[in-house]
Amino acid sequence: MTAGETTGKRSRPASLATIVRRAMTGAGECALPPGTPILVAVSGGPDSMALLDVLARLGPGLGLEVLAHGVDHGLRPEAARELDLAEKFATSVGVRFDRTRVTVPRGGNLQARARELRWSALASVARGRGAAIATAHHADDRAETLLMRLLRGAGTRGLGVLPPRAEAPVTTAAPPSPGVTVVRPLLRARRADVLLHVERHAVPFASDPSNEDPRYLRTSVRQAVLPLLEKLDPHIVRHLETLADELVNAELRGKSQAWASSLPRPTQEALTRLMASGSHDARVWLPGGLVVSVDPRARRRGTANAPTSIDGSNAARAHIAPEKPSG
Repeated sequence: MTAGETTGKRSRPASLATIVRRAMTGAGECALPPGTPILVAVSGGPDSMALLDVLARLGPGLGLEVLAHGVDHGLRPEAARELDLAEKFATSVGVRFDRTRVTVPRGGNLQARARELRWSALASVARGRGAAIATAHHADDRAETLLMRLLRGAGTRGLGVLPPRAEAPVTTAAPPSPGVTVVRPLLRARRADVLLHVERHAVPFASDPSNEDPRYLRTSVRQAVLPLLEKLDPHIVRHLETLADELVNAELRGKSQAWASSLPRPTQEALTRLMASGSHDARVWLPGGLVVSVDPRARRRGTANAPTSIDGSNAARAHIAPEKPSG
């Protein structure tokens, strides 16, 4: 269920801070180790400004170093002023803000190429600081993206969109490099939750006019398709969210099985026993100085933050890390 929805007449929607805290702590699907820098991708719009505000409030208590970064594609003269607004607000809440200016070459599919350059810039900065990236995608964004993929003829592999945790996309704008973790702490919130937060807490934001441009498919999906579906079923966003979760997990199961099948048979059997035991103390050693354990954040609920076990038979997560030197 989307966290911002009510479950009964007396229930009250969770605040945005509560939704983010649930995602970022304990077994939360976006939880990070204490001390991890988290780079908030900020555009100046309401979604990213709300996320920046919430993480600035929660960061110290979560043991996270919060940073903010904006990318100016140079496509709109207003973009620089919007990032100025974001920088001013970040400074006011004690968060360091930096920006990158990129140049999008002329040609078709401008948005896709701008998106690729943005990811490349964010990943480069995050990698240099040992940070994870936090984006402000929420449940409505995820529903819209899934519907857009459907309208463009995507199969099941293309519909597992915007998982709560993933690696930054590999782009052609930069040479291959180690992956950077991306988390989406607002994914269980609705757009209405975000707008309520910025209103209640007087968070400044800018509106991007391109979001209302009818030339873009997302605008039509947001303004016409999704509202029509919500009239037919008020819970459609929750249903699309569940579908995306299930497809993400199916893909993770496939990757897990492919990886396991490449290991020697005795190692596969040891990993199967480890996952079946669920023990957080047991370990299996792999070639190359790696050690596998059961991730203590693994949850019983098979959501996107809890990838399957080595053999794909349960929702425990295998945590793989370099072996710590003894002594």
